[in-house]
Amino acid sequence: MTYSTLMVHLDGARPNAAVLDATATLAKQYDARVIGIAACEPVQFGASDGYMDGALAVLERDIVTDELAHAKVEFHAHAGLRSHVLEWRSIPTLENVAHTIAMQARCADLLITGVGPVPGDLSTHADTGDLILRAGRPVLVVPDANVTADFRNVVIAWTDTRECRRAVMDALPMLHGADRVTLVEASNDPLGARDGIEDLAGWLDRHGIGADRIVSRMKGSGAQTLAAIATEVEADLVVAGAYGHSRIREWAFGGVTRDLLLHERRCTLLSH
Repeated sequence: MTYSTLMVHLDGARPNAAVLDATATLAKQYDARVIGIAACEPVQFGASDGYMDGALAVLERDIVTDELAHAKVEFHAHAGLRSHVLEWRSIPTLENVAHTIAMQARCADLLITGVGPVPGDLSTHADTGDLILRAGRPVLVVPDANVTADFRNVVIAWTDTRECRRAVMDALPMLHGADRVTLVEASNDPLGARDGIEDLAGWLDRHGIGADRIVSRMKGSGAQTLAAIATEVEADLVVAGAYGHSRIREWAFGGVTRDLLLHERRCTLLSH
């Protein structure tokens, strides 16, 4: 199993260097082709009565065109991607950007995106939580900071759910390439959690992937415990399942989960 096609989602309204750097690293590692994509909704300059005159409509169209063009230029200008580029897709849309990008993800093995946007700024960047839930593909979330995508030290944030099982399967190419894989489960019943994590370790071993096991009693929330362990073992990637709409929105936009698992120095691979 490998990633033969990567799709990278760019935001035309802000720099995308970290996302493009991560994509270039992965494209080289897997000898993958890369599809770049940006989508943009109109900014909606309409007056309070809903009326929009022709000048405002033209302005709105020009903003969409400019932002998509900016993203396209940035994509093609990235030196590390040039030998891997398959195509570029610019999509002006009246639909939700997350929906638009997710529909296009049908042609890729892995979707790569940034953490953004800030709440209320959804015209050029997909709501990350909605994107993960809609995509039907694993989503690699890359923070804005300079991070590595040469994932040598991977933590699997394990709980025995469908979403986690899906995430581990989706992450197999990255797990094969890692120097160290650590299975981590935070539980109020560490002894009871042992069977599941041992079964997972055995499954990975049959795929040629050795894994350390850590089953820890929760200290604070499960997210806090998992994030503390990921920091302690110096993980550069966390693999996790995405569980539901309200929870995944917290991962992307606020609360303790974003601060701890969507780490400013660490990527996260999420599947739903």
